Amino acid sequence: MTDATAPNAPAQQGPTPKPGILDIAPYVGGKSSIAGVAEPMKLSSNENMLGAGEKARAAYEAAVRNIHIYPDGRAGKLRAAVAEVHGLEPERLIFGNGSDEVFALLNQTYLTAGDNIVCGQYGFLAYRISAKACEAEVKLAPEPNFKAEVDALLAQVDDRTRIVYVSNPSNPTGSWNSGEEIRRLHAALPAHVLLVVDEAYAEYVTEPDWETAFPLARDASNVVVTRTFSKIHGLGGLRIGFGYAPVAVAEAVDRIRLPFNVSVPGLEAATAALYDTAHQEASRELITTWKPRLTQALRGFGFEVLPSAGNFVLVVFKGAEEASAANDYLNSKGIIVRPVGGYGLPQALRITIGTEDQNRAVIDALSEFAAT
Repeated sequence: MTDATAPNAPAQQGPTPKPGILDIAPYVGGKSSIAGVAEPMKLSSNENMLGAGEKARAAYEAAVRNIHIYPDGRAGKLRAAVAEVHGLEPERLIFGNGSDEVFALLNQTYLTAGDNIVCGQYGFLAYRISAKACEAEVKLAPEPNFKAEVDALLAQVDDRTRIVYVSNPSNPTGSWNSGEEIRRLHAALPAHVLLVVDEAYAEYVTEPDWETAFPLARDASNVVVTRTFSKIHGLGGLRIGFGYAPVAVAEAVDRIRLPFNVSVPGLEAATAALYDTAHQEASRELITTWKPRLTQALRGFGFEVLPSAGNFVLVVFKGAEEASAANDYLNSKGIIVRPVGGYGLPQALRITIGTEDQNRAVIDALSEFAAT
C-alpha cells in the first residue's frame, strides 16, 4: 500500500472549478414520487397530461431500428418541418436538447466574464444558471405584479448587458406580455443587446393581446424566439427545442453546438408531432376547459390564483407556512404540485392543469384544506 492510498492519508485536492460555479444553485425539477404512494398524480412539471400524440409515439417506435446510426447533425427533416409549419426560414433555426440548451448556447456564444443578462425577477431559472457558468452577472428586474415590466427590464440594461430574456408566457407566474410590449422593449434596446423571447407555452395562449415574436425576429438583427416540444407536444422526455434567430446568430451558435445534440427518436417524434393537429387541439381544449374551472373553484375557497396564459396556474397563499401546509396536504392525497420557493415565491404553489379526474382531485383536496 502506498502512502497516497494509506487509510490515514490526507485527501488529495482535485481540480478547482472556475470562479462562480460552486455558487450556482442547481436546478431542481418538480418531484415525481411520494413515499408510500404507488401512482401519484404528478402535476409539478407542466407536462402534457394527455401524453404524446399517437403520431409522435409511432414515429418514436419506428425510429428504434435506426438508433445505431448517428442523428443528422443539422436536423434536416425537423428543420424543414418547423420551417413549413411556422413559416420560418430554415437556415435561421437552432435546434437543441430542449430549449434549455438553446439558452445555454446563446449564453456561451455571447457572454464573457463581467457581462450580464437581464430577466424578470421570476423568470425561468435556466437563463441564470448557464449565464453564471459563463462568469456573467444576472440582473433581475422587479415584478411587483408578477409580470415582466418593460421599463423595469430596461432600467437594468447597461453597457455590459448582452442578453435580455423574456418568458412569454412566463413560468412560474403564468403572466404574459402583449405584442406591443415586446416591440416597445426591443425598440429601446441597444443594437448589441440580444432579446430572447421564450415562447415555451405559446400553443396554449388564448389571450387576444398576445402575439408571437416570430415576425419581430424576422426583421431584426438582435431577436431570438425559442419554442419547445416539451409542452403541448408532450415530448418532455425527448428534450427537443428550437430557436429562430438572425442568420449571423444561428451561424455563430452552430460553431459551438455539439454535432449530435438531438437524438434520432427525438427528431422523428418531433417531426411527427408538428403535423398531429388533432392531438394539439385536444391538448389545448383540455386547458381551455379546465383552467378557468380550476381557477374559479380555488378562488372560491379564498385562495389567490393569478391569471395564466400557460397550462398551469400559480396559487398564492397568505404566506410560506400556509403554502407549505397546502403542499403537504396535497401530497397526503397523492397529489404532487410544485413549490416555487426557488423562484423567490415561497408563498405560492404552481399546479399543472391535469385530466378531469386529476383536476377534480385537486379541487376536492384544496376544498378540504381550506376548511381546516
